[in-house]
Amino acid sequence: MILKTLIVGQLDVNCYIVGCEQTKEAVIIDPGGDAADILALIARLGVKPKYVICTHGHGDHIGALDEVSSATGVQVLIHSADAEMLTNPQKNFSAYFGQSIILKAMFKTVADGEIIKVGGLELGILHTPGHTQGGICIQVEDVVFTGDTLFAGSVGRSDLPGGNHSQLIQEIKAKLLTLPGQTKVFPGHGPDSLIEKEEKHNSFLK
Repeated sequence: MILKTLIVGQLDVNCYIVGCEQTKEAVIIDPGGDAADILALIARLGVKPKYVICTHGHGDHIGALDEVSSATGVQVLIHSADAEMLTNPQKNFSAYFGQSIILKAMFKTVADGEIIKVGGLELGILHTPGHTQGGICIQVEDVVFTGDTLFAGSVGRSDLPGGNHSQLIQEIKAKLLTLPGQTKVFPGHGPDSLIEKEEKHNSFLK
């Protein structure tokens, strides 16, 4: 599996390029900003994007979404509960930072348990509401991309509209901590971790 991380935007979002080594098909996860850098990395890797997947609809994770999706011509995927954020600057909070992030391209919604095929890879969608109601994690092989659901030593904030702390913890325990302990955790911000490490040491999950 091809896996590259690019830290983008003013809030240092982890944007991931995940691809199949055999076919070079790939997905872009959370293009939060710096579209030119994302597109340059795709070119250097020689991969062919098939989808852009949003772990949720907050502005810091979709800042380069319109430019990247337009440049690559690929379909945008997001959970239905966050879909309105793609076209509403108030709901994605970009309006409060003097921006107006609006996706003009077409998008498709995904659901819990759905499998997205990219070359020889199968990406499983795990719906994990609590940070937002449409928050998702993406599992592929021994890796899970957790967006702003789970971080190394922490969890996503739940004090914004659509947030629910008890729901977030419940979903993490039900959908993520049940994964094999050696599953690598690649979050929306900050360093990576392991499921077993978070289960043992993350004080938010006690």
